[in-house]
Amino acid sequence: MAEDTLTTAGIGRHGATRLPSVDVDSFNIELKDDEGFLGDRASKGAFRKILEQWRKPLRKSGEDPFGDEPSDKISKKVLDAVLVGDDVEASAVVHSAIEDFAQELAYVTRRFLKTKAWAKTERIVVGGGFRDSRLGELAIARAEIVVKADGFKVDMVPIRFDPDDAGLIGCLHLAPSWIFEAYDSILAVDIGGTNIRCGVVETRWKKAPDLSKAAVRKSELWRHADDEPTREGAVKRLVKMLKDLLTAAEAEGLKLAPFIGIACPGVINHDGTIEKGAQNLPGNWESSKFNLPNSLAEAIPEIAGHDTAVLMHNDGVVQGLSEVPFMQDVDRWGVLTIGTGLGNARFTNRRKEKNGDKDEKEDKDEKKEKNGKAEKKGKE
Repeated sequence: MAEDTLTTAGIGRHGATRLPSVDVDSFNIELKDDEGFLGDRASKGAFRKILEQWRKPLRKSGEDPFGDEPSDKISKKVLDAVLVGDDVEASAVVHSAIEDFAQELAYVTRRFLKTKAWAKTERIVVGGGFRDSRLGELAIARAEIVVKADGFKVDMVPIRFDPDDAGLIGCLHLAPSWIFEAYDSILAVDIGGTNIRCGVVETRWKKAPDLSKAAVRKSELWRHADDEPTREGAVKRLVKMLKDLLTAAEAEGLKLAPFIGIACPGVINHDGTIEKGAQNLPGNWESSKFNLPNSLAEAIPEIAGHDTAVLMHNDGVVQGLSEVPFMQDVDRWGVLTIGTGLGNARFTNRRKEKNGDKDEKEDKDEKKEKNGKAEKKGKE
């Protein structure tokens, strides 16, 4: 009975396995090996450790091209510039780190593909902040080559939208279809271990009913890791960000739907609580007494004169959902998000019967029925 219970304004379940366009076959799988969680081998922190390992021998001889700058403080922009710069030794160090990280990513990917939940996966979208760089794109491309060389028939592609936007745009695919017919935008939230981002997402449904042209109209970013707030303080700041965006959207004349989509780390229960995986968030978000969707619905009870509906899902799932319009040429596909950790989700597209297919099926059924009756009459 609990599985059938609809929560938060009766439009769906938090962390649902059945969404408007796809079935979520799995998400937030925590695979382990002898060294610990596999996700730790393919995170942005893992890349920084690999880069540090390649710098150590050069540092001992006083030839480290990056000087005294800590590896975790060198920006992706700087590393991207080094790749195409004139300093051959510095470029070689970065390329070496990319190769080692690609091997780790390929190893982790193979392990996912060998699980039952990821069987027959045809394409893997790679998102997260690490992807938003040239070095990230090279690592993804190299990992794909390694995986294919091992006999897996799967494509690995960088996520199309900017990773920061993808986590917000994906929230559209949590919403029921009536929202797109009556409204032109929604409020979306993407919560991460370092940042909380809120945005107004335009559906652009009239231009592209498949939501392929959706875009973030306006957004706000708060780096909560710098402020180290309490859980209650984080929610209060989040509510303020949403209210500011709500006011701005109304001032611009947008038809904002009475809906808030949330992408959040961890295993999301149907009632909106978080079972596990939220350890990097400020305070205890895994408490059974804490319910973020309810907190937001209470703080923002109405939007445009209608009761506010809130739906929350795992952040890896939501980021992957932004790719739904572009995954229609395959049946089964997955997403890996490289960030503070390694997010993951596997999807199966739910094919919608076209009118032509439906009419053809009805014609065949009708013809079969007539033939059956004729055959029966002939025997009589």
